[in-house]
Amino acid sequence: VQLQASGGGLVQAGDSLRLSCAASGGTFSSYTMGWFRQAPGEERAFVAGITWSGDSYRDSVKGRFTISRDNARNMVSLQMNSLKPEDTAVYYCAAGRSLGIPRNPGMYDYWGQGTQVTVSS
Repeated sequence: VQLQASGGGLVQAGDSLRLSCAASGGTFSSYTMGWFRQAPGEERAFVAGITWSGDSYRDSVKGRFTISRDNARNMVSLQMNSLKPEDTAVYYCAAGRSLGIPRNPGMYDYWGQGTQVTVSS
């Protein structure tokens, strides 16, 4: 599975961004899809994930971020509203075959190249 993330950019606090991840190869609908982020000097951290049966979010983005998937187009998106400076990071999409929605990045098998999101105060 190849993943291509896009949609990052430089925005001000309170603005919105929509990240997209296009997948090719494999059976997209069978994968758990996740978004992770990594700020400088920090470990890669779970942001949101989605399966056919539901979704999950880290506490700090609940109510502001929404993950969605389009199995017909092999795409997963992350709508980010009310962005804060602490959301600044490189965002990665990932695909995995584990049950449920793992928060451990080691449980995902495929990764996109990352897209930078910078939120200024």
